[in-house]
Amino acid sequence: MHVKTGDKVQVIVGKDKGEVGSVVRVDSRKGRVVVEGLNMVKRHKKPGPDGSEGGIVDKEAFLDVSNVLLFSEELGRGVRTQVRYVGKDGNQFPSKSEAAASYGDSSGKVTKVRFCAKTGEVFE
Repeated sequence: MHVKTGDKVQVIVGKDKGEVGSVVRVDSRKGRVVVEGLNMVKRHKKPGPDGSEGGIVDKEAFLDVSNVLLFSEELGRGVRTQVRYVGKDGNQFPSKSEAAASYGDSSGKVTKVRFCAKTGEVFE
């Protein structure tokens, strides 16, 4: 999934199109995300037997992950991302095997990052 909790994203469809917010929750199994302050729905809550109040409550609903893009600070809009692997000396490679080969005989740690091809921006 290209989005993680805490990422800044832009909604690209629906009633909140163009709005920017941070991801609060991710459901990777169903491919859905909750964005803070966006896609608000009303829920009717009954009063509880313990004296808690009832009423109409505004709540953030899930959005499909395909309806959000990672927000680029450089461009000021949502961008598509690619997966890159970081090898020796911080060089980026398109495949994990190439990144591992850059270490040669020593066994270095290969890390996976999200990369914007237009700006060269890396999303940790």
